[in-house]
Amino acid sequence: MSTSTTAILIINISLAAFLAVGLTPLFVWWERRISAFMQDRTGPNRCNIGPLRLGGLIQSFADMLKLIFKEDFTPAHIKYKFLFSIAPALVFICSFLTFATIPFADNLVIDGKAHIMQAVPNELGIMWFLAFAGLSIYGIILGGYSSNSKYGLLGSIRAAAQVISYEAAMVLAVISMILSYGSIHLTDIVNAQQGTFFGIIPMWGIFIQPIAAIIFIVCSFAETNRAPFDIAEGESEIVAGYHTEYSAMRFGLFQVGEYAAMSASAAIIVTLFFGGYQIPWLSTAEVQSNMNYIMMAIIVLLPLKVFFFVKWMKKNNRSKDSDTSRDKETKILTIAFSLIAFVVVALLVLFLTTGLGSNGVNIATAVLQIGTFLVKFFMMAFVYIWVRWTVLRFRYDQLQMLGWKVLLPLALLNIVVTATFIVVQGS
Repeated sequence: MSTSTTAILIINISLAAFLAVGLTPLFVWWERRISAFMQDRTGPNRCNIGPLRLGGLIQSFADMLKLIFKEDFTPAHIKYKFLFSIAPALVFICSFLTFATIPFADNLVIDGKAHIMQAVPNELGIMWFLAFAGLSIYGIILGGYSSNSKYGLLGSIRAAAQVISYEAAMVLAVISMILSYGSIHLTDIVNAQQGTFFGIIPMWGIFIQPIAAIIFIVCSFAETNRAPFDIAEGESEIVAGYHTEYSAMRFGLFQVGEYAAMSASAAIIVTLFFGGYQIPWLSTAEVQSNMNYIMMAIIVLLPLKVFFFVKWMKKNNRSKDSDTSRDKETKILTIAFSLIAFVVVALLVLFLTTGLGSNGVNIATAVLQIGTFLVKFFMMAFVYIWVRWTVLRFRYDQLQMLGWKVLLPLALLNIVVTATFIVVQGS
């Protein structure tokens, strides 16, 4: 394995690990702040390291440390201690591995050799996602069953019934996408979303297959066991469901697994239906041929963005009474963001004057596409959080009705219409 191949593989694995697991403290903080905003509350904003509060982000790290050092207690009535112990790890591992085949950018060509921008380069594509997303339910079932608790058992039974309800519709929605794109490889699917309709509308999957997009997104919410499909936890009905008897980091692994599943679902939705890493209205070849203009635009826009952000921060992060810590934090963050912007602009100016070369242009294109993917990814993650704090939990029977009587027939009808259209168009 060449040095470039090893370096790119390490970058892809690190990026996947960061998005699937490393973002958990950020998502916890983000969720608490968004829910506080929706409910007209302040949310966490007091925990600090010196003058740094970062809008309450430090609180998430404090909560994580609390779980790490908390006593890991196993109740005496637990019969199957081995299953009880491995269940959280199984949920976490399966949720993490669903991220492995998400492409972060188009194939990166270095010295004439193409590198797939995935954590685990393979040709399984969407099938890999479906396989590991379906396996994660076994961890939930084992956790509830091994707890020897009526609440845990009810939660695991609910989770199993939920999987049967939505998994079939999700797979049928994916079949419609495979028929449309003619490939299961996610990079091929994203590249097929290049171009526009009528020169304006991007050729994203949500415009090609709107019914499949709606079905898949609804099923993805159920996949993550988040509201409004969190009947497996149902704290108002069965305490906490399958993880009632868990504490400390075993409980924490269930929560990290939930956020990893949310990250993977957001990433696959972006990949299938919102153009993935594709920059709107620009194909990979167009980005490469216009790289100098793109760099000049970044040189102009980045300092303006930092200026307005710093101005907003100074206005909204003022200290009150005798507390001067927020003023100190604002000064530190202003210096940090300004320094980062200066370094990025200086590097771009250097690249413009000296030239990037073919490898440099390809690497710069990959960086831009990773940035585009991340923007879409965070927007989709925001939708997950938004829906959780807006829509009430479905009842058990309502979920069954939605899965079997609405989503499944609609997915079958969509396959028939898609296949008919492809046959007629081919003839």
